[in-house]
Amino acid sequence: MIVIKLGGSLSQAETLVSCLDRLEQQYKDKPVVIVPGGGAFADQVRLAQGRWQFDDTTAHRMAILAMQQMALLIHGLKSQFTIVTSTLDIKQRLKKGEVLIWSPTIDELDKASIPASWDITSDSLAAWLAKTIQAEELILVKSARIDNNLTLEQLAEQQIIDQGFCQVVSAAIFKINIVNQHDF
Repeated sequence: MIVIKLGGSLSQAETLVSCLDRLEQQYKDKPVVIVPGGGAFADQVRLAQGRWQFDDTTAHRMAILAMQQMALLIHGLKSQFTIVTSTLDIKQRLKKGEVLIWSPTIDELDKASIPASWDITSDSLAAWLAKTIQAEELILVKSARIDNNLTLEQLAEQQIIDQGFCQVVSAAIFKINIVNQHDF
């Protein structure tokens, strides 16, 4: 099983559809779970928090809703993909060749003690999901250029991946690939 996190910025870079088409072609015979980034929806949460100064827990919950909106957008573009809302749903529904879109629930992430912080974004949530469902591989598809010589820590320093990612994957047994949208 492969977890593929599609950065929310792909929708702003106008490459979301082409990435979804490539995903559908390249992984048609493998079980795949897509983790959507929050994209412009999450950007609005950041702006609102800056303006209204509400707490990180509220912002975190709103960012999860942003991921849910992106899941709906992806489903609107690829209606043959299936939206799932929990790790139990994933384990029950995953069949060979089926593409799932994870629309995470706030309750499941709260029960898993996921910290409410901007250091934890959909990158870290994708890593948590990959670990939880025992994926073989985690692929993060980014709009940023990726230098393959950089370590995960260096990618976090450059804000290519979130600050919490390295900690989430510290004991990971799955393969991790971070790629640019054009190399996917």
